[in-house]
Amino acid sequence: MRDQDGGQGGTRGDRRDDERPVYAPAPPGPGCAPPPDDQEPRRGRPRSAAAERAILDAVIALLEAGEPLAGLSIERIARTAGVGKATIYRRWSGKEELFVDVVRDMEPVDPPVSGTEGLADVRIMLESLRTRGLAQRSSALLHNIFAQMKSHPKLWDEYFGTVIAPRRAAMLAAVRRAVAAGELRDDLDVELIDDLFVGPVLVRTVHRPEAPLPDDLVDRLMTALLQGLAPRRV
Repeated sequence: MRDQDGGQGGTRGDRRDDERPVYAPAPPGPGCAPPPDDQEPRRGRPRSAAAERAILDAVIALLEAGEPLAGLSIERIARTAGVGKATIYRRWSGKEELFVDVVRDMEPVDPPVSGTEGLADVRIMLESLRTRGLAQRSSALLHNIFAQMKSHPKLWDEYFGTVIAPRRAAMLAAVRRAVAAGELRDDLDVELIDDLFVGPVLVRTVHRPEAPLPDDLVDRLMTALLQGLAPRRV
């Protein structure tokens, strides 16, 4: 989550409202190598973490002030962040890509998975889904952003393609590893198994916002699925 006082990139009160970058580095002395931002940007983005932090914080500040996503322009964001428009366009191709990074910045960080385990990785990703649901419930701003994103197809498509689709692919890969390791049945469609794991958590995080998301939800869910739902025979 972002630092409330902008500790990573300076406080918002320190930013200027014109379009001159406030993070311009001092000229290098004789015989000194130029600072990182003077080098060619890698993959089209400069390496100034301070400028990037300022831009993300600027978008969040504008949204907190009640500005709708559709009403935000690159010019307004640049003025609020105290940078030039070119600084933004060197990092993001447009508003959609920038807004997706803002949402990812506000969400809990995706935990690392082994990439080699099956059910253990499934559990980690289900727990991450649960904690993201909790974060959206506890943040009116995050909840509002998601509601606005879904009414803007281009923005939602960007979020789906760069965030949701990779998460789903990682989950499917973990399910396949679990099947290959003999942890799950090999006579069922892998996508069906994936839906059986993810579906109940999505129901509680998306369709039933009043439903509890207790700490032991994922463990209870996985136990129920692995044991089966048919009554036990004595």
